[in-house]
Amino acid sequence: MDLEELIHNCKKGNRQAQAELYRRYSSILFGMCLKYSRNKTEAEDNLHDSFMTIYEKIGQFNFKGSFEGWIKRITVNTVLQKYRKDQHLNVVSENTEDEVEVDTEATDVSLSTLLGYIQELPHKYRLTFNLYVLDGYSHKEISELLGTSTGTSKSNLARAKAILRDKIEKTKINIA
Repeated sequence: MDLEELIHNCKKGNRQAQAELYRRYSSILFGMCLKYSRNKTEAEDNLHDSFMTIYEKIGQFNFKGSFEGWIKRITVNTVLQKYRKDQHLNVVSENTEDEVEVDTEATDVSLSTLLGYIQELPHKYRLTFNLYVLDGYSHKEISELLGTSTGTSKSNLARAKAILRDKIEKTKINIA
């Protein structure tokens, strides 16, 4: 079944089509959920909630643009809405005078170690870092998604980078 037929069947509420959609896209979306979650269990919950939203809103997909991009945006928005409801996002001071610029340079740290460090970031920093660095959102878009200002987004990103830089430096010292 091609993608267009699959989407049309999902719009009709066909359970087999929904299962096929899940089979095709769950691993991609689970990876996204992991980036925004504190652990695997939370990522699984976020994936479930995202698919429920996708099934609910699939009638709004009009075949303009990428379907995968559309479901990724729904996944990010679903996860962020959940955290806004749970009040995990606290606004931080927008005083950026003490903001530190951090150069991100190639290191000998493994990808799995780096991803672990990202998951250990405080929640607001992890969300901002992932949205900006890994998913390519602008600070303006991030501020709209998280209900903060662009200054807060920039500050959170700088702080996330500083924390990651510190952890990477400590790893280098322990390796040497």
